Amino acid sequence: MAAAKFSPFVTEGDEYLFGSGTHYDIYKKLGAHATEKNGKKGFYFAVWAPNAVSVSLVGNFNGWDENANPMKRSKNIGIYDTFVEGLGCDEMYKFVITTPAGDKLYKADPFANKAELRPGTASVTTDITKIKWSDANWIKKREESIMTSEPVAIYECHIGSWMRHPGREDEGFYNYRQFADRITEYLKDMNYTHVELIGIAEHPFDGSWGYQVTGYYAPTSRYGSPEDFAYLVNKLHKNNIGVILDWVPAHFPKDAHGLANFDGGCLFEYADPRKGEHPDWGTKIFDYGKYEVKNFLIANALYWIREFHVDGLRVDAVASMLYLDYGKDDGQWIANKYGGNENLEAIEFFKHLNSVINGCHPGVMMIAEESTAWPKVTGKPEDDGLGFMFKWNMGWMHDFCDYMKLDPLFRRDNHYKMTFAMSYNYSENYILVLSHDEVVHLKCSMLNKMPGYYVDKFANLRVGYTYMMGHAGKKLLFMGQEFGQDSEWNEAKELDWGLLEDDLHSGMQNYMRELLKIYKKYPCMYELDTDPKGFKWINADDTYKSIYSFVRMGESGKNNLLFVMNFTPIERPDYRVGVPADKKYKLILDSDEKRFGGNSEEKKDTFYVADEMEWDGQPYSIAYPLPAYGAAVFQF
Repeated sequence: MAAAKFSPFVTEGDEYLFGSGTHYDIYKKLGAHATEKNGKKGFYFAVWAPNAVSVSLVGNFNGWDENANPMKRSKNIGIYDTFVEGLGCDEMYKFVITTPAGDKLYKADPFANKAELRPGTASVTTDITKIKWSDANWIKKREESIMTSEPVAIYECHIGSWMRHPGREDEGFYNYRQFADRITEYLKDMNYTHVELIGIAEHPFDGSWGYQVTGYYAPTSRYGSPEDFAYLVNKLHKNNIGVILDWVPAHFPKDAHGLANFDGGCLFEYADPRKGEHPDWGTKIFDYGKYEVKNFLIANALYWIREFHVDGLRVDAVASMLYLDYGKDDGQWIANKYGGNENLEAIEFFKHLNSVINGCHPGVMMIAEESTAWPKVTGKPEDDGLGFMFKWNMGWMHDFCDYMKLDPLFRRDNHYKMTFAMSYNYSENYILVLSHDEVVHLKCSMLNKMPGYYVDKFANLRVGYTYMMGHAGKKLLFMGQEFGQDSEWNEAKELDWGLLEDDLHSGMQNYMRELLKIYKKYPCMYELDTDPKGFKWINADDTYKSIYSFVRMGESGKNNLLFVMNFTPIERPDYRVGVPADKKYKLILDSDEKRFGGNSEEKKDTFYVADEMEWDGQPYSIAYPLPAYGAAVFQF
């Protein structure tokens, strides 16, 4: 017997689940869906607008006539719906909502799967159920993976400013398909494991970078259609590269066509502006205490995972959701029922969200951008944790950048900045990040944060990246920083790819490629990130020389790696470092080699035999000529 055909029409059961916040497929019911009614093909439309006096559907198919397609209201929770016979894909539409005050609001569909290219603001009919996938092997592998023990090296990328068509008079964006071909080739060559895409959900203003969303269920039309975006994800998966999206459940803009004041009342946002608005950002805050709003967001996370096969969501601005007083002065916020500043409803939202995703989609990474010391961000909800898989290590990022910007003379007085993160490393599952936020708004590019002459900046950055890649925790680096982009990031122009004609920049790119190759090749670099057995300081206290050394170890006890890094311009030709075993130590990476922009001839695969000489608290040691701003990695 054939299975019953899925119907998008909203039932009383759908309304009940949506009203209880547990309708995880609500995006298949609300919005616009190609279907049949009484044997006639067309589109079914449904919108939640409980405060509305009336709602009608307008579009180019009815001349934007608000009297042509009135919508019928359900008895229960204020869902309006209608069926338009004969309507196909690629038709623009909006909802005209008459408010209790008599105003008429022209709103885009909150659940639309496609949007008009900005500056247009209409929703567009489409049928994502026709998308074809061929990434089943990748999905199966993901479901069986324990990501905390897997290599995760993320390339954070903004499509519109990564690379553009040369010589084009228009904006010159690559579309999703063109981008897919180029980025896949690049990520494979550079040895990244994942790409994190900024600004995929539809947003009206380029300068928001996609962090002020109006179309949570629509891949932005700047780069093409939903089918084109699916092609991008599918292509990356078939080349063993994961896809993470930035996801913004913290706030939304006040644009007239968007979610704000949606049906004449505070539908998606808290009604009290002391809870419902971010004064610094000029945006609205979702009402996490309202079941339907929580359902809208949780279903949205599931939508990207289920319908577009994404492998993770990096949740933006988590701290702004957790704290009622975030970015607010006295009098601008309301305490919770216990008198505290914690948003109890947001806490429950995160536990609910992550429990559903962890339970339904094992291997999918939920990543918190959380900038405070909130406890148990990656703890289990049943243990009063928030349930995320990973947390961005913002503390490490700040300490690292502060240290690297210092003149080497003053680094000795700030030595602890580079060691402090390991003192709390096992409190959460961390990702070390050097993201877009570190290279915008007069913050300088990573290269220009470095002190010294131009050539010194590259040497500093090579040793800094070595420290980052060797340190416990997963990794993220923003686009352009892998080749030493000179300028800060500007979303309106492509990266300065012409810099790669310069040996220093191409050498930096070669070095990052080699670091990432080592990261993926050696399990000791990632499989025990969250276990103290995976990291051991050799010397964390060589303050005077500003040299750090540590060992990364894997489960097998074989193919461990020793890292030695010199953060001063002083060469140490007789440097001795303690080692834990009487073995041969093979040099597998030297940051000072000419192919990387340094001064040394290639010494790769040179062996150093341990001396029975106690050093750095270790029973053995090796002597190695450590260059100025030099980093060395040994395998043993």
